[in-house]
Amino acid sequence: MAASRIVAHPPPYLHRQSPPSDAAPSLNLTLLPKRYRNLGICASLRGDKPHSVELRATTSDVVVSRDLLSLPRPLSSTQLSASVSDGSCLRVAYQGVHGAYSESAAQKAYPNCEAVPCEQFETAFDAVERWLVDRAVLPIENSLGGSIHRNYDLLLRHSLHIVGEVNFAVCHCLMANHGVKREDLKRVLSHPQALAQCENTLTKFGLVREAVDDTAGAAKHVAYHKLQDAGAVASSAAAKIYGLNILDQDIQDDSDNVTRFLMLAREPIIPGTDRRFKTSIVFSLEEGPGILFKALAVFALRQINLTKVL
Repeated sequence: MAASRIVAHPPPYLHRQSPPSDAAPSLNLTLLPKRYRNLGICASLRGDKPHSVELRATTSDVVVSRDLLSLPRPLSSTQLSASVSDGSCLRVAYQGVHGAYSESAAQKAYPNCEAVPCEQFETAFDAVERWLVDRAVLPIENSLGGSIHRNYDLLLRHSLHIVGEVNFAVCHCLMANHGVKREDLKRVLSHPQALAQCENTLTKFGLVREAVDDTAGAAKHVAYHKLQDAGAVASSAAAKIYGLNILDQDIQDDSDNVTRFLMLAREPIIPGTDRRFKTSIVFSLEEGPGILFKALAVFALRQINLTKVL
């Protein structure tokens, strides 16, 4: 289910919506006062990772009065599609290094954007909130591996708005340094989910699997250290970037391997009436008999269909 939410932890304050298409609006409604933080921000480029973001901040708490009339007017879905249709002039954060699947998803979501790599998912959230980038494109669900729970948690902790989603077909490749044959490999490096998605193939090849932070990072490591006994599972784009030779393509066990990415922004947008929208809701309940039944009955009595329950 795509990506919007009502946070029902007392006090409730956040509601987001998004449609099932690649460019979708969301809605944010603030009901009660909230504690904000003043942030002193210092941003710098990492010397060892060009174009990556390093964040440092000092904070002090301050309570802000909630005058709804003084808040910025949300964008409409029409304004959003007109202003960012090709993604030009936008800086878009993603998790991983150059050549990651997330980078390709960011470029699919916002063509012609400047994709900015971040070491961790939380760094990407912070970069958007602190105005170092304009958007973030982060994975939320894979058709084989399931939900990426870390990003669900971060969506609750941060005040970003879901403005769309993009589906990206994942095609894994086995790669190694030039001159290295598949028979020479003893081990293979990649992200744990990528290794799991290629388990049958890698077992058939007799390779020991070693988990690292991301797929493109595995390719970079193999190339940088000129490993002769190890390969990587990553995208064809990563092989091209790091000068590796592709030994086998499409090695995933299931060809229907799709990752759904959320498009996140600081500003909410109001859904239009020209298309149907999909909404996600996150809430907590007190323990007791029939509590979940009562919560779900709210939807059933209003003829609202649920497509996924986590």
